[in-house]
Amino acid sequence: MAESTIEQQPLKGWDKPELDLSNAEWQSSSRGRGDVQIAFVEGFIAMRNSGRPESPSLIFTPAEWGAFVSGAREGEFDLT
Repeated sequence: MAESTIEQQPLKGWDKPELDLSNAEWQSSSRGRGDVQIAFVEGFIAMRNSGRPESPSLIFTPAEWGAFVSGAREGEFDLT
């Protein structure tokens, strides 16, 4: 069977930098179940699961973060 010659292309919108989060100052709004933490690093916003801080973090641009916060305030993500 011949090897695939399809070249993998990065997904559109996945061009975030590799940020060094080792010295990030993580902030948390509560100590509740499902808690997330955020950090402001090099002009970006990083978000991680406080229960598994070693897991990958999500990286947002300021515009993406603003859209996320606005959506959350308006109940866009409510599952109930």
